[in-house]
Amino acid sequence: MHSSAPHTLNLGILAHIDAGKTSLTERLLHAAGVIDEVGRVDDGSTRTDSLALERQRGITIKSAVVSFVIDATEDADEGEGEGVTVNLIDTPGHPDFIAEVERVLSVLDGAVLVISAVEGVQAQTRVLLRTLRRLRIPTLIFVNKADRRGARHDGVLKHIAERLTPDIVPMGTVPGIGTRDARFVPFAAGDSRFVTPLTELLAGHDDTILSAYVEDAASLSYDRLRAALAEQTRRAVVHPVFFGSAMTGVGVRELTDGIRELLPSSVGGAEEPVSGSVFKVERGAAGEKVAYVRMFSGTVRTRDRVDIGTGHDGDGGAARAGKVTSVDVFDRGTDVRRAEVRAGQIGKLRGLGDIRIGDVIGVPRKGVDPSGHFFAPPTLETVVAPLRPADRGALHVALTQLAEQDPLIDLRQDEIRQEVSVSLYGEVQKEVIQATLAEDFGLDVSFRETTTICVERVVGTGSAFEIIDKDPNPFLATVGLRVEPAPVGAGVEFRLGVELGSMPYAFFRAVEETVEETLQQGIHGWRIPDCTVTMTHSGYWPRQSHAHGTFDKSMSSTAGDFRNLTPLVLMDALRRAGTAVHEPMHRFRLDVPADTFGAVLPALTRLRAVPHTPTTSGASYLLEGDIPAKQVHTLEQMLPGLTRGEGELETAFDHYEPVRGGTVPTRERTDNDPLHRKDYLLRVVRRTDGGGSGRGKGREGAGV
Repeated sequence: MHSSAPHTLNLGILAHIDAGKTSLTERLLHAAGVIDEVGRVDDGSTRTDSLALERQRGITIKSAVVSFVIDATEDADEGEGEGVTVNLIDTPGHPDFIAEVERVLSVLDGAVLVISAVEGVQAQTRVLLRTLRRLRIPTLIFVNKADRRGARHDGVLKHIAERLTPDIVPMGTVPGIGTRDARFVPFAAGDSRFVTPLTELLAGHDDTILSAYVEDAASLSYDRLRAALAEQTRRAVVHPVFFGSAMTGVGVRELTDGIRELLPSSVGGAEEPVSGSVFKVERGAAGEKVAYVRMFSGTVRTRDRVDIGTGHDGDGGAARAGKVTSVDVFDRGTDVRRAEVRAGQIGKLRGLGDIRIGDVIGVPRKGVDPSGHFFAPPTLETVVAPLRPADRGALHVALTQLAEQDPLIDLRQDEIRQEVSVSLYGEVQKEVIQATLAEDFGLDVSFRETTTICVERVVGTGSAFEIIDKDPNPFLATVGLRVEPAPVGAGVEFRLGVELGSMPYAFFRAVEETVEETLQQGIHGWRIPDCTVTMTHSGYWPRQSHAHGTFDKSMSSTAGDFRNLTPLVLMDALRRAGTAVHEPMHRFRLDVPADTFGAVLPALTRLRAVPHTPTTSGASYLLEGDIPAKQVHTLEQMLPGLTRGEGELETAFDHYEPVRGGTVPTRERTDNDPLHRKDYLLRVVRRTDGGGSGRGKGREGAGV
């Protein structure tokens, strides 16, 4: 027998809602012998939809992990064709839960994208494959529901090529498509319907195959073409397409063979330095945190003390540590207690009390940010209020736990107004939060009307500074800052326009951290995602002591002085630079009956949508364009009445645009806003000092 370590593949199943993703997961588990009967989403009997809410609603809300083994092929004894252990991660298909998908992407070796043979490519399908290709995640496509009336073969392939990518390889034919007798027949080795287009596609990405094809096409053996197909699939440049039915099992065996042959196994050795990524956090029965960790290398054992970091470039390594008290590993359909979790595996670790989603266990992978964002952030927010005022404290605790599982809800607490706000992707997510609070925490809540989350962008250049020991500066610090615009997507860049040695590094770090914190709420209260901030002035008073040797804070600068002063200087600079509020825009695709187009177009205008030139398709009009995010829900409600229920709408966040006309939307500042706190502190200090800084008068400051 071959003695090498077993192959492991961490596989994501992704799809637009209702394409049959969870049903396919069930069929794969059944084919592998993990379950005796195939569960049904409608019956709430599937293995991966374990939450009560998921069973009630028939949708996936949280990602779930389940393991199975694809058996070895007949020649495994010779060291070839070994079995593969698959850690399958079932992800939500509804766009309101895209954050769950995002957290999974960084731990995948490969993916299966499920598309309905009836509906074809849908809005979420495009978002998913675009992201998978950008991240170079090898992806197979499974066209499901081939047995359903209205299922198409050529039409769906054309749809995929036009709206997703032309780099696809159909792997067989589907006799009887659209009927209960549908079956998937893989192409034979010598079938020109497969070999010719396959060769042409592979040649487009491989010059050696292109040369051989041009010189002597017959020299390209079928085995060489299959090997090249596997190689290019693993590089995520081509995507094999399988057809079938998760309900009947048609095509699932061929898909399983494709997973084993075409997708890459995990790399990284169990003896290498520990490196893992936390992609999910939940609470155990006793309330303890349970971290789901994909191990990329190394081994973590029970009672190991592990380093924990954020994984950000420049993070400087692990910032904290924790002791693992137990390890569970996924094995053949369930998670089982083990002594260790090794490279390639997914484990559930307990004992790490302050663990967060996106954290790195051990050494970060080079060039990879596990907490990076691949999809658009939430564009909606709402205030959550308990129906019983006495439940305010319990509500905050409950929402804090939900934020552990989904950090993008961005919990915002305002102690002054006694309000809690959360960020959302959509109305369904809000309904799920409400149901979760009621069922899991016994809290009945209400929501205010959902509002749009805007951003602010710097439009000019502005500078401001405060000098130590000069009114009205009450802090023992000199800070000068210049703010300039930055390209969209550039993020916040902090630069030094003074010498690094002009004051202790801790003070520079305090300024930089406070700049990032302050920019979460700009002049109008919205986050400023992109700008350049340069420190132009710095100064401090060195540590001073009384004659008896005790440290005197009133005579010496501290990091607190810089943290208190920086927001005031930064906001002054922002006011001089000016900011513009931008609102989120969705790209829409609207298919309506031709005779209703005259009613739809004025409605779009009233909603401030910007439609592009329409095209005709038979008896329908196809219209694409942009619409403010806050108007999408209204359009969804209006469309059935405008189109006799025949209109089809797809939308997805696309970009931000300046708010034009009307009142510029502002966001009320919260108790956590740095400017709010520092303005209050400034008033207190000035009142205490009688209008100026009484600390250390007459001393000269160090720095420039």
